[in-house]
Amino acid sequence: MLIIPAVDIKEGRCVRLLQGREESETVFSDDPSAMAARWEEEGAELLHVVDLDGAFRKSPQNIEAVRRILNRVRIPVQLGGGIRNMETISRLLDLGISRVILGTEAIKNPRLVEQACQVFPDKIMAGIDARKGMVAIEGWTETTQQRAIDVARGFEGLRLGGIIFTDIHRDGMQTGPNIEETKGMAESVSTPIIASGGVGDIDDIRALAELERLGVVGVITGRALYDGRLDLKEALEAGQGQSR
Repeated sequence: MLIIPAVDIKEGRCVRLLQGREESETVFSDDPSAMAARWEEEGAELLHVVDLDGAFRKSPQNIEAVRRILNRVRIPVQLGGGIRNMETISRLLDLGISRVILGTEAIKNPRLVEQACQVFPDKIMAGIDARKGMVAIEGWTETTQQRAIDVARGFEGLRLGGIIFTDIHRDGMQTGPNIEETKGMAESVSTPIIASGGVGDIDDIRALAELERLGVVGVITGRALYDGRLDLKEALEAGQGQSR
């Protein structure tokens, strides 16, 4: 199972938010590329980068910071935040992004997901963010009446790279991932699932690794790494151990 460090960018800095609230930021570095390089050096095989300003402003805002990350690391980078059309998807893939994450637009315009998967097979990720099982959009500021599992089922049959499932209430809180909902989603669809939200320590990684057989292929972790409560090398070993 992949252990995927998160590099969230706001106003050019590496930050973490609590439950996605724009006003709840903690700044961890003025240089996101340096954090990306650190995680690569410690063994990460994939980076999860989010343009937080893009998510709130509905179009990418931190392209230069992303470009610096791409110039500094060799491992693949997946990027989300404010990506709303084919032109932006194409531009980011040309820039060197390995996989583009569609969040709000995937919910509001599933036809875009279909089109993007046809043109860029396996390069598109669907970000499904849930609050009490219901999908949230627009930087998590709006909660819809759509169940997360139903939205995930709607993407069946597409050449998606995967679904990133985030439990908003747990994001940045280090209270443990939502194992039951993550398991339920993995059992409901054939698309690979990446879990996100709530990882606090190595026991959480081990618990998620138990779901690898169901299709949970990775877990994104941020604050626990930055706070030092989770050691990346130990987490990578725990993820690998489950597949041996």
